[in-house]
Amino acid sequence: MALRAVRGAVQLDVDEREHLLAATRELVTAVMDANALAVDDLVNMVFTCTPDLHSEFPAVAARELGMGDVPLMCSVEVDVAGAMPRVVRLMALVQTEATRAQVQHVYLRGAAALRRDIAQ
Repeated sequence: MALRAVRGAVQLDVDEREHLLAATRELVTAVMDANALAVDDLVNMVFTCTPDLHSEFPAVAARELGMGDVPLMCSVEVDVAGAMPRVVRLMALVQTEATRAQVQHVYLRGAAALRRDIAQ
């Protein structure tokens, strides 16, 4: 078993609580599915939001998916001029048999433009 980091991001249409939660649930589910992960495989999950998102903590969506005992943290992304707006990012540390090259990073909607080199 190895400790691996899995990345992902999703761009939101608007900063509304239900939209943020739905998009974050979609992102977390896609990361879990793409990497054949179970909740017990998660060590922790860190979320960041661009400074224009403030309607809810993304970790609430992970808790709604049954990750209440997984250490979750939210933070604000660095405010870089010209950066893509309305983006929720995540980095999950997971225990997996996958090699680093086999880890599937997931970038949804407009966020796919952030990392075309590793996006699924």
